[in-house]
Amino acid sequence: MNLTPFSRILMLAVLLLGGCAATPEAAAPLVAQAPGAVWKEDFAELRQGSDAAALLQIDAAASTLSIHVFRAGRAARLGHNHVLNAPKLTGFVMLPAGDTDLGAAGFELSLRLDELQLDTTAARSALGAGWASAISPEMVAATRANMLGEAGLQAASYPLVRIRSLRMAGATPKLAALIEIELHGQRRQQWIALNVNTSADAEKEQVRARGALVLRQSDYGLTPFSVAGGLLAVQDELTIEFDLLARRW
Repeated sequence: MNLTPFSRILMLAVLLLGGCAATPEAAAPLVAQAPGAVWKEDFAELRQGSDAAALLQIDAAASTLSIHVFRAGRAARLGHNHVLNAPKLTGFVMLPAGDTDLGAAGFELSLRLDELQLDTTAARSALGAGWASAISPEMVAATRANMLGEAGLQAASYPLVRIRSLRMAGATPKLAALIEIELHGQRRQQWIALNVNTSADAEKEQVRARGALVLRQSDYGLTPFSVAGGLLAVQDELTIEFDLLARRW
C-alpha cells in the first residue's frame, strides 16, 4: 500500500494518539516518603505569630483534586481528553484564634506526580461526553509514562507539586486566596476563589474548601504535548478542581 506523506503523518499521529505517547519509557525510581514525613517542619511557618492557632491536617481520603487535560490540534477529534486524580494529598490549614472571617488563615498542600491516577473509569464517566471515548489500559500506561517522563513533567527530577497561600481576603464562606504554585522547579502566583465552611464548634476543628483554577503549562517551563507539527496536541491550559477537608491535627 502506497501512502502519501500526509497519510503517513496522519497514521503516525493516530498511533501516538491512542496514548498521547510512544512506547512507555521506564521512569527513574522515585524515593517514597512517608505521609507527613517532612511536612511538620515545612508547615511550622503556618503557626508563627499565633500560639493559639489551630493546625488542621488535610484528610486525603475525604478530599479530591482533579486535573483536566484537553486535546487540541487539527486532528483533535481523534484524540482524548484526560483526567488525573490525586489520591494522596498532604497538607495543613492554620486557623488563627478569634478570626471568624479566616482573613489571617493559611494553608499549604502538596502532591506527588508519581502518585497521580490517570483516566480511571469512574473519573471519566463522571465527566460526560467530552470524556466518553474508551481508553485501554495500554493507552493509559503509555500516556502516563509520557506525562511523567523527560518529554513531559520530568517527575523523576521534580516529583512534588506544592501550593501555599500568601494572602487571604473576603469573608466566609466566600474567600479569595493569593496562592503560590511550585511546579517543575518554577514558582508562580495567582488569585483563586474559594468556598470555605468551618465546623460549628468554637475551636473550628474541621474546614472544607472547594474551588478551581486554571494553570498554563508554559508558565512553568513545560511544553504541551504535540506531534506532527501540531496535528495532534494538548492545550496549554489545564483546569484543576478541588474539594478539600482538613481536620484537627
